[in-house]
Amino acid sequence: QVQLVESGGGLVQPDGSLRLSCAASVVSGSILSINAIGWYRQALGKERELVATVSKNGSANYADSVKGRFTISRDSAKNSVDLQMNSPKPEDTAVYYCYAFRVVISTAPYRYFELWGQGTQVTVFS
Repeated sequence: QVQLVESGGGLVQPDGSLRLSCAASVVSGSILSINAIGWYRQALGKERELVATVSKNGSANYADSVKGRFTISRDSAKNSVDLQMNSPKPEDTAVYYCYAFRVVISTAPYRYFELWGQGTQVTVFS
């Protein structure tokens, strides 16, 4: 009924930058609200971890490892979120997953959806 679609992954050098984008969409109806939306990542052989999320009121939360380098931005009108990655490090290499918490859609207004995107690979190489 509702899904997250990601874009923007790829190869990047440590002195470069990369921007990830994610948008929520529905097959029918409309998205009424998204409580929080953001990004997680999973490196090879490691557990999935928080990168950054932004709440409905605009409050952002970052992993300590990305503070000062990554910036998350949300467009509530478009039900989308971007992650600007500046000065990436090799340890940022991972599959990045978009995540949306407590999504409400018009065709199921009494149900909360929790969504994950399909993942996009980010590889930082020097």
